[in-house]
Amino acid sequence: MSKNIYWIDFDTLEQFMVDVFKGVGVPEEDARICADVLITSDKRGIDSHGIGRLKPIYIDRILEGIINPVTEIEVAREGPTTAVLDGHNGMGQVIAKKAMEMAIEKASVYGIGMTAVRNSNHYGIAGYYVLMAVERGMIGITGTNARPSIAPTFGVENMLGTNPLTFGMPTDEEFPFVLDCATSITQRGKIEVYAREGKPLPEGWVIGEDGRPRTDTEQVLQDLVTGGAALTPLGGIGEELAGYKGYGYATVVEILSAALQSGAFLKALTGMEDGKKVPYRLGHFFIAINIESFVELDRFKKTAGDILRQLRSSRRMPGEERIYTAGEKEFLAWQYRKDKGVPVNEALQKDILHLKKLLKLDRYHFEFEGR
Repeated sequence: MSKNIYWIDFDTLEQFMVDVFKGVGVPEEDARICADVLITSDKRGIDSHGIGRLKPIYIDRILEGIINPVTEIEVAREGPTTAVLDGHNGMGQVIAKKAMEMAIEKASVYGIGMTAVRNSNHYGIAGYYVLMAVERGMIGITGTNARPSIAPTFGVENMLGTNPLTFGMPTDEEFPFVLDCATSITQRGKIEVYAREGKPLPEGWVIGEDGRPRTDTEQVLQDLVTGGAALTPLGGIGEELAGYKGYGYATVVEILSAALQSGAFLKALTGMEDGKKVPYRLGHFFIAINIESFVELDRFKKTAGDILRQLRSSRRMPGEERIYTAGEKEFLAWQYRKDKGVPVNEALQKDILHLKKLLKLDRYHFEFEGR
């Protein structure tokens, strides 16, 4: 790893993020929720959605008046197993946690619960919310729309968000099954990681207006905003490698994140209106399924574990040492990082020092200061 990488222990970094959120007006309880979502991402090795998103995706937008730091959640409609929530442009993590808690409580009584959210913001890693259900012995499902990034199959205009469709299921292993990924080949956060590291993009992640792959990372980040580039759906460009499947799943998430809650969709999620920045008005959905309503929890866990173990023990490709199942690499990342903390590169060091100075958080002193 580069000599310019420094490691910050989880507790220090999490408390720093809490104080940063509080410094821009987020109430302490909500600040702790937001920081917990971000540090959970870093703990699981998902660097695209952890501390790297603190400044550009949350703090900058709060300071620009795009996100309300004080979150007021309205239950717009509710039934025994369902609810629609309006987040009124508050903190996405706070809104999402409340929505999944409601889905879980309904599932604990009726076997299944589903909530839909409108007028929210970026809610961090989707896996955080399905893990909430897993911890209660349930299956968790969530999805969210996002600002336009993906071009439809045979198109070059960014229309759909990266729209993750995420599942979490308990097993009898040390870690649950968690499938947390975008419906595009990659997502903006990973491109931002490449930009921070000064690396070109792999060919096929991004398509240009001429229909050809783009690899110029810094310019791609700009063109994704202006519409001069678009992410490719799972499967890639065209139909040869079944890109229409990723396009279709992204559309499923868009519908469930907008139509059930009468929310915004597609180009209405750009965050721009008449050349000015405006709230993103994102939508999410959350589903909790009570396993005990179908089968004993231990039996489910054993079957799920047996499936994963048989998959991992199947014949491997020549030269490959192991087969993984979803959630395993994140568990291994946690095992590696739990005593080391979070790796912080030079770009993140600058963000951290900027926020420290801006909010006068002088009680923090990081190893990389004064280099």
